[in-house]
Amino acid sequence: MKASEIRNRFFEFFGEQGHSRVRSASLIPVDDPTLLFINAGMNQFKGIFLEKEQPKHLRVMNSQKCIRVSGKHNDLEEVGYDTYHHTFFEMLGNWSFGDYYKAEAIEWAWELFTDVLGLEKDRLWATVYEDDDEADELWKEVTDITPERVLRFGKKDNFWEMGETGPCGPCSEIHYFVGDDASAQSADGVNTSDQYWELWNLVFIQNNRLSDGTLEDLPKKHVDTGAGLERIAAVMQGKSSNYDTDLFSPIIAAQEKVLSVPYEENLVAHRAIADHVRMLTFSIADGVLPSNEGRGYVARRILRRAARFGRSMGREEPFLAGLVDSVVELMGDAYPEVSDKQAHVKNVIEAEEESFNETLDRGLEQFERIVAELEGKTIPGDSAFKLYDTFGFPLDLTVQMARERQLDVDTDGFDAAMAHQREKGRSEGKFKMDVSELHWTTLSDGDDSQFVGYEESKTEASVRRFHADDDRVVVVLDKTPFYGEQGGQVGDRGTICGDGFEIVVTNTVKEGESHLHIGEWREGDTIALPQVTASIDKNRRGKIRKNHTATHLLHKALKEVLGDHVQQAGSLVHPDYLRFDLTHYQKIRPDELRAIEKMVNEQILLNTELDITVKSFDDAKKEGAEAIFEEKYGDEVRVITIDGFSKELCGGTHVDRTGDIGFFKITEESALAAGVRRIVAVTGQGAVDYVADRFEAVDAVRSLLNCSDAEIAERVEALIDQRKKIEKELKQRRTSDSGDELTSIIGAAREIGGVTVAIDQIQASDGEELKLMGDRLREKLKSGVGVLGAVINDRPSIVCVVTDDLVAEGTKANDLVKTIGSELGGGGGGKAHLAIAGGKDPAKLTEALDKAGEIIAEKLKGDS
Repeated sequence: MKASEIRNRFFEFFGEQGHSRVRSASLIPVDDPTLLFINAGMNQFKGIFLEKEQPKHLRVMNSQKCIRVSGKHNDLEEVGYDTYHHTFFEMLGNWSFGDYYKAEAIEWAWELFTDVLGLEKDRLWATVYEDDDEADELWKEVTDITPERVLRFGKKDNFWEMGETGPCGPCSEIHYFVGDDASAQSADGVNTSDQYWELWNLVFIQNNRLSDGTLEDLPKKHVDTGAGLERIAAVMQGKSSNYDTDLFSPIIAAQEKVLSVPYEENLVAHRAIADHVRMLTFSIADGVLPSNEGRGYVARRILRRAARFGRSMGREEPFLAGLVDSVVELMGDAYPEVSDKQAHVKNVIEAEEESFNETLDRGLEQFERIVAELEGKTIPGDSAFKLYDTFGFPLDLTVQMARERQLDVDTDGFDAAMAHQREKGRSEGKFKMDVSELHWTTLSDGDDSQFVGYEESKTEASVRRFHADDDRVVVVLDKTPFYGEQGGQVGDRGTICGDGFEIVVTNTVKEGESHLHIGEWREGDTIALPQVTASIDKNRRGKIRKNHTATHLLHKALKEVLGDHVQQAGSLVHPDYLRFDLTHYQKIRPDELRAIEKMVNEQILLNTELDITVKSFDDAKKEGAEAIFEEKYGDEVRVITIDGFSKELCGGTHVDRTGDIGFFKITEESALAAGVRRIVAVTGQGAVDYVADRFEAVDAVRSLLNCSDAEIAERVEALIDQRKKIEKELKQRRTSDSGDELTSIIGAAREIGGVTVAIDQIQASDGEELKLMGDRLREKLKSGVGVLGAVINDRPSIVCVVTDDLVAEGTKANDLVKTIGSELGGGGGGKAHLAIAGGKDPAKLTEALDKAGEIIAEKLKGDS
């Protein structure tokens, strides 16, 4: 049975039991800062378990895309080396939120496995928590499982907890014996032997763990189940490895063509690449971009690990992007987002892999040097960190290469080096309040945080609860005009006033479905009565609305001018400006920026009324509405349509007509990461002020130059040319006067293996002057090797020169400079007679020059 059919039969079966199908949540958690990625089916329902949200349906089912690469679920080092560990996988699940409970969950799981999917009953085993008499009895009452196949286990195997405190409960797992001889089964093998595969976990959330460790009963009991599709497919298809199922075999077949290496010849590499390209396709489609922090760093690690496995099979050119098509063809029907973002995913992967290839060879050379100098069997942590910091090698890539040499890596030492360098704090400006530590005072009961801010800027409301301490006050209202920070739009500010007090709200954020108004007392120090008046800063909101609608116009204009490959990669809607990150693989030209501005301002001049409607997510997508990465979409979505131009899903606040924006001006275009650009723009009065300031600056320059506007560029170019000419003359004069200095350097040279080697640090204004000095040194040496170093613009640089006779014997400056350059923490290159290298830390120059002699001596020894 194909995996797609297993997935469909799961949905058909639970649909018959009254379950509503919900879409898989994005792999990027929207409201949970504790997670890098969604790693379980229950993540999107966490707010329901914590009683922060009300369920829209009491029975739901889905297939959740998951990534597990960090924390206690980090099995990355095993991916590829065994048959079942994955970074990306699908989790089938059915849930009951205070509706049915253990009896139905157990009965339906057994029915699906045995009657619908046809698994052999005499190979199935069930486990329950050691104190869960109810589940134990139910297995024997509502199914026809052999009673001896129901086993009890302790907390480690059969008790699920969300965290140290909070909702938890016993669970019941279903295991399947995959061995050849069914008569060889034994209860002792469950949870101990790899011939018994766990296929499904039924979690019964009935308790709440208190801070003192004790358990109390929850008022509502929930069912949370998870069944890994990859493992079920392996059983159903009679495979001993998940990688041999139809969830992977088409991808591996594509790899065999690209890499020209049969699967059987390198199982580990093929498996790892197939897993990793699935993870990359899905994570990038959901908005992840490779970077040096957070989930972006995880994606970068995975991509570089996959690229290195390709290298192990002889593939030195980028190849991963070409495998995306096989993933989309296989899974695009079940997850349309990977089809929608297919071109974007391929472009991101290609750009990142090309970037890595630029440093990979030098990194591999450094790794070989580390191994050659290694004493013992463990690569030091600081050496592993150098590979990461200088050559972009994630730790697990170094571990992988060390493993191939039967070596270990001092990961603790690496972590210490990383901690020493890493700047404290992540995601500056993000809300970091730990809500669980707040002490709430309840003033009224009922639902909270009904948002009325689309229509109203001021409302009468009731305080549901508040927290107050010396630093802040946090208020939750029954209804609010305050927009909570989300979707790139900042939170509202304003005031909350009541009997005897006034609170200045400095930020509004969302915690689950609740709006938290964070501020400070202007009057009073407590709230006695719940009745209040909540008012937003209308002027600030007005600026935000202009910038948010302009962001939609900009998004569409970027696609029109640059191409459909453009995807939104992040945004910030602030009252003073808007920031928009986009996927594009080269600098946006001035003429393109002007065309984008023109298109946006044309739409503003048309003064089109915005059409804002609420409809089902599926209908909105069918109509062509664009979804953006930062928002969490429910079954019903707001669609913002600017007639004849754009249509996007958005929960933010907008102007009534495009003309309300006034004027749009791009102020900045820059590179953010490989294949990602950033645009900053202003609107309304901010745009007018920006242009006025620029005109004032131009007027000042024109006055200084005593010319017309049209002549400014010509006059400035003439001044620059004149300065360059003077600088060149000064350099030539300094170089011609350097004879005595170079003679002194040669006089202090040493003989190494009969070869004159001159090394010293000099003064140079730029790299060109350093190269000129190197040429002069080479002429004066007659026969020998020279290395000159200088600090230029606060960065270390060296030039290495080799005379023609030694070049003919095999000593080359470009070979020497790579190794010497690595001591600077950078790299270099050039020609056989002259090459240059550079780094970032000027303090490393002296050390590099000191080691240059040893490096040259080693090279000369090898050439002799």
